[in-house]
Amino acid sequence: MGPGEIEALFTRGDGAYLFARWGRPIVPVVFGVEDASLAVFKGAIEAVVTLAGHRMAETDPELGANLMLFCFREWGELLEVRDLGRLVPELPALVGRLQAAGANQYRLFRFDAEGAIKACFVFLRMDEDLAAMPAETLALAQAVGVILLWSDRAFEGWSPLARVGERVILRPEIGAAIRAGYDPVLPAVARDPSHALRLAARMG
Repeated sequence: MGPGEIEALFTRGDGAYLFARWGRPIVPVVFGVEDASLAVFKGAIEAVVTLAGHRMAETDPELGANLMLFCFREWGELLEVRDLGRLVPELPALVGRLQAAGANQYRLFRFDAEGAIKACFVFLRMDEDLAAMPAETLALAQAVGVILLWSDRAFEGWSPLARVGERVILRPEIGAAIRAGYDPVLPAVARDPSHALRLAARMG
């Protein structure tokens, strides 16, 4: 990928460049899936975190778990989840917007004082499209989606995953971008597009 393509991965719809990675170990918890799928989701998250050279932990001192993934049938079910409204104060309005849009997934990030990711909430409404996806593919896509703060337009018209025979894998160029993004020499947060040049240099 060239610097322009990398820059596009972190350039938001309003034209602003914004890169952020996790500033603390990731502690995932998954709700609404069977035990077999739970292992698949946690395995995918661990694989992507390892690829990044980042860390996981048993607990987050502030939140307990800081990566929460919810699978459900209808958006309204979120309003019945105990204490979720405390973690996501705008939850009723958010549910209304997602229902109106007919959305089947949404990610909500929280950031620390420096702007690094400190928490992420992933909501998956298991409609026909998502339910038809193999658990391994869905889990890998979500793990990739939360490891960095990608642009809201980053993967329009294409996927960070690719099929090789019967397997679905992470595209090598996206894997390289993730590894470069977690290079300890680079900042955890960047708002200048020149940051994409530094990513490109490390991906080379």
